Amino acid sequence: MTIQEIQNLSIKMGMESDFRGKEGVQKLLDNKKSAFLKLSLKEQEEFDKEALENPYLDSGVYNISENKEIKRVLVGIDIGPEEILLARELGNIDLVIAHHPIGKGLAQLADVMDLQCDVYNYYGVPINVAEGLMRERISEVARGVNASNHQRTVDTARLLNINLMNSHTPTDNLAAQFLKKHIESKKLEKVQDVINALKEIPEYKEAMKIGVGPKIFVGAPDHRCGKIALSEITGGTEGSPKLYEKIAQAGIGTVIGMHISEEHKKEATAAHINIVIAGHMSSDSLGVNLLMDELQKQGVEIVACSGFTRVSRV
Repeated sequence: MTIQEIQNLSIKMGMESDFRGKEGVQKLLDNKKSAFLKLSLKEQEEFDKEALENPYLDSGVYNISENKEIKRVLVGIDIGPEEILLARELGNIDLVIAHHPIGKGLAQLADVMDLQCDVYNYYGVPINVAEGLMRERISEVARGVNASNHQRTVDTARLLNINLMNSHTPTDNLAAQFLKKHIESKKLEKVQDVINALKEIPEYKEAMKIGVGPKIFVGAPDHRCGKIALSEITGGTEGSPKLYEKIAQAGIGTVIGMHISEEHKKEATAAHINIVIAGHMSSDSLGVNLLMDELQKQGVEIVACSGFTRVSRV
């Protein structure tokens, strides 16, 4: 596989597992193309053309030193200059793959957060309410990442001639759909049943060994879980804390997420929503593993680092 083929596969798998459906994501791209064609020539010159083909701008290719067949990749949840140096020290690494956004992908993290509106709508929150509450949060995230040193890792890779890419929302989509199918295949009554179901998944089993397995952050083991929502696994980062009241009104009893802030925990408690935190690195590893399985099928060797727990399902 070439780097571009890996990127194309990542986007394809992300679209196929997107809560909006492949058709919904394609409609998003079509709307962007229509908006692009209405711009002036000057505005079109300034427009990021990648947005016309890639619905996940928090994911991309940042450095291609050679367009050759990829045989061995170094994969981590967070990739920084340290991991780029590690790739050089290991030798024979054809490509470094990050999960979390870097470079331009970090700068455009807020661009993918509209996905959360559709996820909440899927679980019963009116789309106008979801969009209204998310608008403020998206703006907050955009301001928050603006001051970051986005290019630090990308610059290091460029100077050392190391190929670099990342896959964030596409692999989060894969994790969300995997968990959705797993949870919905069970008859779960109590919150503890949700924890037990998650512990069946290898990535979470491994996380338990180092003290970061699935935990109940709001609620109690013997509370009835009610309807379960996988609303906090994909969509860039945490949404609006004000949405907990709305998802409670939509009939949701338990939310499964990767992580939760204190403000979000406070609002969930007030709304009487049970919060089960599956785990951050473990959930990210789950999604990345599903992509890496496809690379493995093509003969690519996977070297795990930086919080990534490799579990092969091939």
